[in-house]
Amino acid sequence: MPRRSLRRTRRHATIAALTAATVIGAGGVAEARLAVPKIVVKNGVTQPVFSYQDAIREHVYVESPIDSDRDGRPDRVNVDIVRPKESGRGLKVPVIMDASPYYDNSGRGNEGERKVYDAAGNPVKFPLYYDNYFVPRGYAFLAVDMIGTTKSDGCPTSGGAPDVLGAKAVVDWLNGRAKAYRPDGSPVRADWSTGRTGMIGKSYDGTLANGVAATGVKGLETIVPISAISSWYDYSRMNGVKYWTDEQPWLADYVDTDPPAKCAAVRAELDAGEDDATGNYNAYWSESNYRRGTVGDVGNVRASVFAFHGVNDLNVKTNHFSAWWKGLAERGVTRKVWLSQRGHVDPFDTRRDQWVATLHQWFDHELHKIRNGVLDGPRADIEVGPDQWITQADWPSPGARALTLRPGADGSLGTAPAAKGTTATYTDAPGPQGSGHSEGELVSDPTAARPYRLAYVSAPLPAAARISGTPAARLKVKLDKPTANLTALLVDYGTDTRVDYLGRGEGIETLTTESCHGESTAADDACYKQTRTRTVTSDVNVVGRGWLDAQNRASLSSPTPLTPGRYYDVRWQTLSQEYVLKKGHRLALIVAGTDADYTTETPTGAQVTVDLAGSSVSVPVVAGGADASALVAPKTRDAWRGPREVVLPRQPRDLY
Repeated sequence: MPRRSLRRTRRHATIAALTAATVIGAGGVAEARLAVPKIVVKNGVTQPVFSYQDAIREHVYVESPIDSDRDGRPDRVNVDIVRPKESGRGLKVPVIMDASPYYDNSGRGNEGERKVYDAAGNPVKFPLYYDNYFVPRGYAFLAVDMIGTTKSDGCPTSGGAPDVLGAKAVVDWLNGRAKAYRPDGSPVRADWSTGRTGMIGKSYDGTLANGVAATGVKGLETIVPISAISSWYDYSRMNGVKYWTDEQPWLADYVDTDPPAKCAAVRAELDAGEDDATGNYNAYWSESNYRRGTVGDVGNVRASVFAFHGVNDLNVKTNHFSAWWKGLAERGVTRKVWLSQRGHVDPFDTRRDQWVATLHQWFDHELHKIRNGVLDGPRADIEVGPDQWITQADWPSPGARALTLRPGADGSLGTAPAAKGTTATYTDAPGPQGSGHSEGELVSDPTAARPYRLAYVSAPLPAAARISGTPAARLKVKLDKPTANLTALLVDYGTDTRVDYLGRGEGIETLTTESCHGESTAADDACYKQTRTRTVTSDVNVVGRGWLDAQNRASLSSPTPLTPGRYYDVRWQTLSQEYVLKKGHRLALIVAGTDADYTTETPTGAQVTVDLAGSSVSVPVVAGGADASALVAPKTRDAWRGPREVVLPRQPRDLY
């Protein structure tokens, strides 16, 4: 948009619609002379005045600075573009960009949409609603094939430098700092763009947005990362405990639909670099650490951030969001967040109308620079129960206070420490399937002794409270072997109807009815299946999860085996959470060995002795009163035993 028009937008918050002036020539022939097209703003948001049907649809190849497939030529990144036909010399528009590795394999969104091209190779269908909704409002939408996927050159690297720098090159091209070519080989400039770019996307797509923002590239004004990774080490493992084996080469192969031989050597390097033999953090993982790595660092972020995450996402777990958010906050980055009770679910399928409206305001504010008040309200929207949303000033809640809970010799969980010298023992032993024990086994019958776990349960809570933040476990342990896998679970015992985040759909059910957001063409409609919340009524819910290989207690890079028979102070954070603990429910701490549901580790067979007096869990709690410790009633003897033979589904791993 011309500078003069932008100033006018800010001053009046409305701009005249497109007009045409008719001039009669000397020969009596009428000539139509169009005025410079303009963006229309009403009530603080852009209006759909540009034709989606007549929009320009094209594709270009942006030259990246890397040669990931080692063919001697810089990788070229395929960029599919849809923009208002009026964009160009008279009207420059900002860009919304979704860079993805999934356009020709799993597809995008809840319905797995893929791109569709015409005979000339130009795109006629773009996945998702971003193009349908935003192009009529004066934006260009770019669907970018990540390096090594779909129509781009190169080899994917599961979050490594090529993935990030290929997408960054597109932002550079939009700002005149990189080269691009038409399909016929002629050079092309983005002379229709203001250069102001916003990146958006779920999962891997949002991860690329995080990575590009962490390079500090100029022109990237904002990112909207949805369920996105901020460090690939934390995607593959936690504190030396592996979630998956061969995750890095497997994912690279999954998103690459070229013949396997093309990138076999690169995948072999990923396999060696991830170091599954130890689970340690190394220089390989630093390349794909966008919080503090060799390619990106949160300290470089210039873009504003509107993040969305499910607090029960066990694919891209909540520490990706919480650690990223903490780094952004420390640097004063403009930011906003929505947190839902779902799993790996898009906000479009969670709170659709509110999400589209808020996203519209956000992009208008950040890319069109319209003052519409989107930043004036509370920074955080939090789902605290099925379709029950609250707002708060920030995340974690500024009102949260640390509540330190301590295990007792009688199996209780309270605020008083156990007597000095009190201990309990369990074994990091194989379960029925040969690996560790399932979460269902770990939480079943919590007042009964089990050789593979310890369980400590509070008295009924005298008042409701909310966990907001990141619980932290502290154990004083000694082993009879050099290491053991440690699991800490926070568990809510009490019958309630909750979002079914472990079941099919991870908290949503897809309906047959549709809603439409934007304009359609015969090839690309703006209508998507609606969803509703899927709930489950249950007696138990795992609220917090955390894992640690004991030999990584002091360093992720340099493991230190434990001396058998000696006590060690071991501390680690669990996954972050937002969760309402209801009056009358009981909160429990479960300490165990290898988790068979969410890790691929083999139990070490170590006997683990826990010094109860030196062990605790710190839980950030928002309470009605000033003293969070009042939430834990004095321990009393009662006949409560808890649910037996609990079966918990394992959450599906939905990549997209």
